[in-house]
Amino acid sequence: MRENFQKEIEELKSNLIKMASIVDDQVENAFNALESGDIEICSGIKSKDIEIDAFDNLIQTQCENILALFQPVAGDLRFIIAAMMVNSQLERCGDIAVNICQRVRKTGDHHQLIVEAEILEMGRQAKDMIRNAIDSFIGNNVELAKNVLTADDRVDDLNKQIFNFLVSKMQIDSSLVEPCSHLIVLTRNIERLADHATNIAEDVLFFVEAILISHKKKLLRYYKSSVEPGEVT
Repeated sequence: MRENFQKEIEELKSNLIKMASIVDDQVENAFNALESGDIEICSGIKSKDIEIDAFDNLIQTQCENILALFQPVAGDLRFIIAAMMVNSQLERCGDIAVNICQRVRKTGDHHQLIVEAEILEMGRQAKDMIRNAIDSFIGNNVELAKNVLTADDRVDDLNKQIFNFLVSKMQIDSSLVEPCSHLIVLTRNIERLADHATNIAEDVLFFVEAILISHKKKLLRYYKSSVEPGEVT
């Protein structure tokens, strides 16, 4: 029974790695299209998204079968749960790569504006986060996962900075309202990409160290605001 279980786990890991590799290529190509303005790259990204969706269904089914047949516990159970969560995050990253390409098609004539707004820098940061999050999961690398969590603050700061920059451009020149609106949607997608990288890193910490940190910052703020003056926590 244990031998069959390990075989199923190895096959699951293999499929996750294959899916992660495709997603990594999709994200890389999406930002190459953004940086170069080459919309031809985008057509390949759309077609590859179907392959990611197929892996999503396959991995979900594998996880459900392993849970039903082997009833894993402790670390094995955490791995299956983490695999299901990472699978979901990767599928969404593939969708975001497609969304980025949609905005590249609409903003190709405004490359200088993209550069001035530092959107390319934000993209590089998010792309590195995705790659590091994937590597941390494949290698069970806790330190790399923690680095991803730290990097998310930088992307959030850039997102706010870029939003303010684009709003100011629209206020100055009404002809930029449409391209700047598309770029705001674009940066929102990049920010979401970084969030998914963060979620993968959190899943790594859950699997390797049995630490559940999802929504930790938000929950801490909530509980602090809920404490009455003088109340002991």
